[in-house]
Amino acid sequence: MILEKVINRIAIQSEYKDLVDKYIDNIVTEFKGKVHSIYMCGSIPKGTAKPFKSDADFTIVCVNPKDIDYERLSNIKDRLLEEYPVVTKIDTTICSMDDVLSKPNEWGFWVKIICVCMYGDDVSEEVPPIIISPEFILDLNTETKEEVDRVHRLLSNASDNTMKTRYIKGYSKRLIRALYSLVLEDTGVWEDEIIKMKDAIVNYCSIDGALVEYLYACYLDSDVSVEEFLEIADEVYHYFETALNRMAHSRTSSG
Repeated sequence: MILEKVINRIAIQSEYKDLVDKYIDNIVTEFKGKVHSIYMCGSIPKGTAKPFKSDADFTIVCVNPKDIDYERLSNIKDRLLEEYPVVTKIDTTICSMDDVLSKPNEWGFWVKIICVCMYGDDVSEEVPPIIISPEFILDLNTETKEEVDRVHRLLSNASDNTMKTRYIKGYSKRLIRALYSLVLEDTGVWEDEIIKMKDAIVNYCSIDGALVEYLYACYLDSDVSVEEFLEIADEVYHYFETALNRMAHSRTSSG
């Protein structure tokens, strides 16, 4: 099965259009000649964003990510957040053209399936079709352990309640996405709505459904103790890692 694009038509609501336009203008002007293309994912390009609740998620593709200075990028985001409080935060992912083209099951998947091009030439058109397979699922999760370890460490050391809430929400979402990748061969489609991911995991995955429901509840409302959350999160990740290792072993044995 070939994965289809998550967002087929850009439908930005009127209250977000100026923000998106100014972000792109600021980035292109600030990093003149260094940006190949800019993409968005999530609820804003999909047209389902909720004022004062939704984030703005951008991806910048360039020849050399080191050309994008994070301090200058952060200044742009801070200015726009002050001017447009309609969004809760602005996230920016930066990757190279080489990553997109040489890692089709990782960065290629992100740009081709999850994102839509808002500026420049759409490099995803050069990415071959993404075929759902054990190889794709394994490649997709190449950096999952590193990401989970990082968020686990940040949450363990967080002292500010606002940051704890953000990390728990983000950690829950990351684990649900990881689990969902395990059932892609059953669903045949990449869902970008967490509730649909959660339902598919419960329906197709052998993991205890109560653990998945707990993660989803934490994604919606992160007001739980860090210790309790990490205990559940560790149990979920152990299940995921075991399933992924089993998949890798099966592929090696059959090969």
